[in-house]
Amino acid sequence: MTFLRTEKDLSILTQDAELSQPKLSQPNMPHVIGLLPAGGQATRLSPLPLSKELYPLGFQTAADGRTVPKVVSHYLLEKMRRAGMTTAFFILRPGKWDIPAYYGDGAMVQMRLGYLTVHVPYGVPYTLDQAYPFLRDATVAIGFPDILFQPEDAFSVVLARLWQGGADVVLGLFPTENFRKAGMVQFDASGRVQRIIEKPQQTDLKYMWAIAVWTPRFTDFLHEFVTGKIPETEVPIGDVIQAGIDAGLRVEAEAFADGSYLDVGTPDDLARAIRQLTPAPD
Repeated sequence: MTFLRTEKDLSILTQDAELSQPKLSQPNMPHVIGLLPAGGQATRLSPLPLSKELYPLGFQTAADGRTVPKVVSHYLLEKMRRAGMTTAFFILRPGKWDIPAYYGDGAMVQMRLGYLTVHVPYGVPYTLDQAYPFLRDATVAIGFPDILFQPEDAFSVVLARLWQGGADVVLGLFPTENFRKAGMVQFDASGRVQRIIEKPQQTDLKYMWAIAVWTPRFTDFLHEFVTGKIPETEVPIGDVIQAGIDAGLRVEAEAFADGSYLDVGTPDDLARAIRQLTPAPD
């Protein structure tokens, strides 16, 4: 099994990408639930008149043929749906009610969507753990609803590796030069992850992780990691994955060598996304 993937066409996104026929899960495949942590304050973009996950970027064709705006989190849900996922949870901080008001039951994205709230300010692991009672024995796929990434089939690829390779967690990796604001990943020639370094000041590592899938074993590990603990500062989810590696869990990487990502929760990347997804004037 290769651990490095190359795509020929990795333009960030087309302005009018139609949702192609999704790759539906087969009966013998585990049920996959998507998690979208949306508990942040968006301080880097403040003030905003809406949740950053609903920032309009680009356009889509509606069922009646009209060209309508497409919000940033729609791109992530679209990729989850293409990988066969039919259920996902947004996990929100109180006050971000515009997200459920916009998506409703999920018919817009051909998924069943639920909404959970998080009331503790301790970081993404605590946000994700709000979904623990609803996950049961499901495979979990997480993505950040303010990040745009390519390739389109990234979730399908990492899920295939998870199911075929015996890993507990598979991380989708993307090349980056902005290592000071990313979770950088060290992995060996087989793709096994050895170390995750959160926002290093200096590093020779080339890849950050932006999406992940995992088995119920890691779901239980994360739950036990956060239960009863009140940290002094926010805990990155990369620290929990590293703790899992240290505890003997198998974490693997699928690196998209020609992949791309934009964190539109930052002003610079938001400006790039607007430029790339805004049609040129006639």
